[in-house]
Amino acid sequence: MKKLKIPKNHSGISKTLRLPENIVDDIQNLANIKNLSFNKTVVSLLEFSLDNLDENDSIELSKTIHYN
Repeated sequence: MKKLKIPKNHSGISKTLRLPENIVDDIQNLANIKNLSFNKTVVSLLEFSLDNLDENDSIELSKTIHYN
């Protein structure tokens, strides 16, 4: 299983998301444990998820966009 790597810094755009309260609480707790910002923690989790998509979803995504 791959390990979650927390990036040092990134630039980006602003998006608004509506998240369930329990997910926000879990992410905030993880961020606090790792002494990171909520945003950095969310970006790390999303990158990990994208890097570990189901093979079919990954193929479909690669047809439309490229991500790091």
